[in-house]
Amino acid sequence: MRTTNAGLRAEQVVADYLVKQGWKLLARNWKRTRCEIDVVAKYKRTVYFVEVKFRSTEFQGDGLAYITQNKLKQMKFAAQVWCNDNQWTGDYRLLGASVEPYLEDFRIKEIVDIS
Repeated sequence: MRTTNAGLRAEQVVADYLVKQGWKLLARNWKRTRCEIDVVAKYKRTVYFVEVKFRSTEFQGDGLAYITQNKLKQMKFAAQVWCNDNQWTGDYRLLGASVEPYLEDFRIKEIVDIS
């Protein structure tokens, strides 16, 4: 599977999981100039911005190891832009999701708060 396709599939796995857990999916692959958010979802009274990382091996660490300080800064900026665009004034959090291959598909290794 090509890297782009694998990344999109990993994002879908995370989005599907969150919906099954009772979260409301607000956006996928949301983009603006210098902004990109893989998954935006709401649970109870909080909006969550999720960065999904897929790694086919853990040779150089799992997906969460690739969420750098620079990426975290970009995520915070993107979250603020999304909140402004959508008139959201409530709570929000940033999450990182690590996805790995499993049998013929993918599975979520972990989802952690990276706010």
